Amino acid sequence: MLTLSYLRENTNDAIERLSKRNIEASPLLNKVLELDSERKNKQTEMDNLLAEANLLAKQIGLLIKENKTQEANKNKERTILLKNNTQELKTKITELEEEIKSLLYTLPNTPHHSVPKGKTADDNEIVFTSGNVPQLPEEALAHWDLASKYNLIDFELGNKITGAGFPVYTGKGAKLQRALISFFLDEAIKAGYSEVIPPLMVNEASGYGTGQLPDKEGQMYHAATDNFYLIPTAEVPITNIYRDVILKENELPIKKVGYTPCFRREAGSYGKDVRGLNRLHQFDKVEIVQIANPENSYTILQEMVEHVKGLLTKLELPFRTLKLCGGDMGFTSALTYDMEVFSAAQKKWLEVSSISNFETFQANRLKLRFKDKTGKTQLAHTLNGSALALPRIVAALLENNQTPNGIKIPSHLVPYTGFELIN
Repeated sequence: MLTLSYLRENTNDAIERLSKRNIEASPLLNKVLELDSERKNKQTEMDNLLAEANLLAKQIGLLIKENKTQEANKNKERTILLKNNTQELKTKITELEEEIKSLLYTLPNTPHHSVPKGKTADDNEIVFTSGNVPQLPEEALAHWDLASKYNLIDFELGNKITGAGFPVYTGKGAKLQRALISFFLDEAIKAGYSEVIPPLMVNEASGYGTGQLPDKEGQMYHAATDNFYLIPTAEVPITNIYRDVILKENELPIKKVGYTPCFRREAGSYGKDVRGLNRLHQFDKVEIVQIANPENSYTILQEMVEHVKGLLTKLELPFRTLKLCGGDMGFTSALTYDMEVFSAAQKKWLEVSSISNFETFQANRLKLRFKDKTGKTQLAHTLNGSALALPRIVAALLENNQTPNGIKIPSHLVPYTGFELIN
């Protein structure tokens, strides 16, 4: 959530930056600032009434001591009136604060100055490419056919047990999943991340804290009886570890990594682009999260990008890095890089990771702060990234590495799988 102080002091900057998202923010910002001005006026009025009430309370005591009962009673009557007026002002201020908060919840984060303008994924900027796209023979199979051929994934069984988008991994397919999870976790730990296993369900406060609510409630599975939400990503519970926390500057950056299943309704997703592992309702992902000092959060963002690039290089996959345009960025992000791998059999790029800096947007909702060297308390920056999401990684590994003898496993993964070939 954007801070009121930023919007007051940098209104034109906020309007300009939000225009990169193709949003005309002036009417909403003006409404917020008008309400905030009214709130401040009401607060000043209430403070004055409270000050007068305190002064009258002191005078009443003195008047009673001086046996000036009539004057004391007049002051008491005035005090009762002030109390009633103060309560009315307090109620009005609370209503204004809630209205302001509701409006602020509808405003996305302001894009970083380097974010390119654009409306769709076609306007994203390719900033890095690596690896050679494999040339497969005409009879090469897509991953869903390879999964069936080698008994790796049973999509129909998952459909029977739960529904479409909930695959069952079997045999070497299950071992490959476990191998990738362990590999990604080990690589993150080597890079200084501390592992955490968080809950797979979060409460409403956690959803609001990281920005999934009220923006994405329709995309999350909701356990209505307990008002819990199944997590769409480990970002939510891991970042919420630090909700309502004041850190010390020397504790930053905090680096956490966690593996979890992720649950997404993916409402409205249909067609050939969702076949097989391309888009699931339940999938596995390793997530890296950092809490950072604002002074170096963009240096940290680049380090996180390099970490994910290193994983993809070790998996021997052709990949590219995209800087997302304003129209394609997530609601809470200030700057996002997407990683895509090339799927040789499908002949298209598949997103496997998003790495984002949220600046203070999440921290403001979370009340996640730190004390700097001067003792001043300020909002931290939060960052996270997929390192990595498994489904499309598996899809690309199966498709790109298929040979007449079977599917070749990348050398860095063999110690985890225990086999070099799926046949």
